[in-house]
Amino acid sequence: MALLELRNVHVAVAGRRVVRGVNLEVDRGELHVLLGPNGSGKSTLLKAIMGIPGYSVVEGEIRFEGRDLRDFKPHERAKMGIAMAYQSTRPIGVTLSRLIRELCRLYGSSPADISGLGLEGLLDRELHRGFSGGESKRVELALTILQRPKLALLDEPDSGVDLESIRVAGKAINRLVERGAAVLLVTHTGIVAEYLRRVDEAHVMVDGKIVASGELPHLLREVRVKGYSGLARGGANEHN
Repeated sequence: MALLELRNVHVAVAGRRVVRGVNLEVDRGELHVLLGPNGSGKSTLLKAIMGIPGYSVVEGEIRFEGRDLRDFKPHERAKMGIAMAYQSTRPIGVTLSRLIRELCRLYGSSPADISGLGLEGLLDRELHRGFSGGESKRVELALTILQRPKLALLDEPDSGVDLESIRVAGKAINRLVERGAAVLLVTHTGIVAEYLRRVDEAHVMVDGKIVASGELPHLLREVRVKGYSGLARGGANEHN
């Protein structure tokens, strides 16, 4: 039994089906990359897995450790071991160092778990107060690591940031996998993959459907040659 199982999942937002018929399995300790153009349903799928209000599973089922998640609220899913990192830029009136201490207390983690992620200059600042996009994404990944999740859902950590931030994002993702977390990583460009030690499987989503799965380097080459729309029409030349 896989850690995360999606069976014919359809997700609606404001009454419109955005994700249609997705089947996907992610096992313990695996890193899966979900590629696709903007608006293809990638982020919507992550939010449905997390149970974010407004992202309704209208058909199919999402199972985590064999349990149907349909009736579990986001905080209950978090207690089960699911964490989602996505850029939130709203200040919350607490310093980063205080939040780190609280997460370490709650989850038995340590500040050493997030060493080397370039957070030193941010510790005494209010969370997200004046943070750059790259700083906010580093922080979200670090806070995800401190939660010691069984499953981490990462929404475009390489989007709209400089190469140094992408390198740090890759380092953080590698650390999650090293600590045994399963990771479902959404990316538009795939740039962060250059910094990942391994990827177990990649998938391409177009118009709410997974149109190809296989090894990441092969799928990236197919996307460069055919584009996402061409890949959706003909699929990848080789599936693994």
